[in-house]
Amino acid sequence: MLTAFTSDAARLSGPADLGSAVWIDLVDPTQDEISRVTQATGLHIPTHDEVSEIEASSRLILRGGVLYLSMPLITMADGPRVVSAGFVLSPERLLTVRFAPSVVFDAFIARTDRPAGTGAHVLIGILGAIVDRQADEMERLHAELDTISHRVFSLAGKGRAGRKVEDRLLRDTLAQLGRIGDLISHIRESLLGCVRLLPLIETNTAAWLPADLHPRLTTLRDDTVSIGDFDNHLTDKLQFLLDATLGFINIAQNDVMKVMTIASVVGIPPVLVAGVYGMNFKNIPEYDWSWGYQFGWAMILLTTLIPLAIFRWRKWI
Repeated sequence: MLTAFTSDAARLSGPADLGSAVWIDLVDPTQDEISRVTQATGLHIPTHDEVSEIEASSRLILRGGVLYLSMPLITMADGPRVVSAGFVLSPERLLTVRFAPSVVFDAFIARTDRPAGTGAHVLIGILGAIVDRQADEMERLHAELDTISHRVFSLAGKGRAGRKVEDRLLRDTLAQLGRIGDLISHIRESLLGCVRLLPLIETNTAAWLPADLHPRLTTLRDDTVSIGDFDNHLTDKLQFLLDATLGFINIAQNDVMKVMTIASVVGIPPVLVAGVYGMNFKNIPEYDWSWGYQFGWAMILLTTLIPLAIFRWRKWI
């Protein structure tokens, strides 16, 4: 899909006006769309393989006074995953190339206060929207981690919900923490891509970058630094909650093993008594007692209760 905009942020109506466009947005472009844009602008359209390169030298290229940039973006089309987006910035216009839907781009296009002016204005506006989206998502994840923290540590309180409920909660919590950790890593990857772009844009466009964009670039750099610090805080909190959840799972497993151990220890003496009186020897004196059967039961009960009392006295149960 191809969408073009003029310098006053108005959407162009026809493909014949591509040469006058300040911003051309390509989403999973066809070969015909690539040919039309190349013919109208004279710029190379990066392919999917080119924007997916992970080396910094491949993601940040200056060629003939034109910047070819790429950075990871997060798409939620089929679950959170990272896809690469390409930016081609010249003094006349900006080309963006995407190979997956992006909520940030769609929201930026739909904005009525979208930046007007040069392609550099549009690029800084897009990067600002990406950083804002990352910050909003970080805040949401922080609130979600706070909810998980309260839920996990409430398991050790007085009003316990029962072993089955707690086991299910712990399993669900592990899955939720894994999903949050995956999303945080995607945000970090996208943030690092943005951090790499900003110095290169400012350095290589000094001759023609509008003066009003320099403060905005400084603000963007400061925002990325603060988000990076907050990302470290979230990562530490995530690791703490993961360790706490695994600790509660270990405690639950130890409780099960403790119950099984106590049951096996308590069961040994009565089994021994029952085994002794279960032998078929005629000279066992208790067989001739009038209360021999009751005596045997009393011995079994006593040998069961005495170990339980000892465990209780030692506060093992």
